[in-house]
Amino acid sequence: MNFGLVAHRLHRLGPDSSLLHWARVCEPALRALGWGLHATGGAHDALSKYKLLESQLVPVGNGRDGGLMRLVSRMAGGLVPQDALDGVFFLIDPVDPTSIYPEAQALKRQCVIHGKPFVATLAGAIEWVAVELRSAGLNALSLPEAAPLFDLESQVLALIAHDALKNKMVAFAAEHFDTLSRFAGRVATGTTGSRLNEMAWSRGWPASQPWVTCYQSGPLGGDAQIAELVLDQRCQKVIFFEDPHVARQHEADIQLLERAVCSAHHATTCFNTPAMATRWAQAVSRPV
Repeated sequence: MNFGLVAHRLHRLGPDSSLLHWARVCEPALRALGWGLHATGGAHDALSKYKLLESQLVPVGNGRDGGLMRLVSRMAGGLVPQDALDGVFFLIDPVDPTSIYPEAQALKRQCVIHGKPFVATLAGAIEWVAVELRSAGLNALSLPEAAPLFDLESQVLALIAHDALKNKMVAFAAEHFDTLSRFAGRVATGTTGSRLNEMAWSRGWPASQPWVTCYQSGPLGGDAQIAELVLDQRCQKVIFFEDPHVARQHEADIQLLERAVCSAHHATTCFNTPAMATRWAQAVSRPV
């Protein structure tokens, strides 16, 4: 596999930065997986300075020279097959102005369109390497810091889906009902939550208990309510089936939730597509 690798300035400066922490924790696993990492200038230079992942880095240039734009093209297949990317690790600082540049938004959009992982937090970047280890039949728990991320019983999960993807969310939850039921709790925005509760009750979940706690619908502030849970670290995982093909009246609320996830980057992970969520759920359910 080939993954893009980007880190905002906050996450790559200093020996204890999030990027370097991730590289040190995951280097043996990434070597075992044999991945190539197409890294933008700042991320590439930070890793090279500390001699981390050197044999796996593919430089794509600085952002000012179009490095991030190249990753967008490669997420869509690139100009030659060997440059195509399977996903991206983008450690985002939500207050960095480049986080709302067109190329940053386009990179995520292409990931969502093509069903490829877009991983924006330190916790998510560690967890996704663990997911790929387990998917490859390797011992994910040999990866330092992976075990707490797979401890679903101590976490709260948010389940959110845009209108065109609500059916897929219900189908996903039904297929992986036993795995999702392991969480200490589940929350959702209004309509999605109501449908998920109906599904759970039809499967024998006690009718007197909601399977998910429902907040407001997205346009009425549900995304913002869940964002506050994330900021308080009372919600550790978000599965958010996004529809990239329609304009959304509450786009600001959606971005607010995504920025909250990035603000809690040491503790929170987010899966943006059915393909990403399914791969995670299958990996979690595999025997250790």
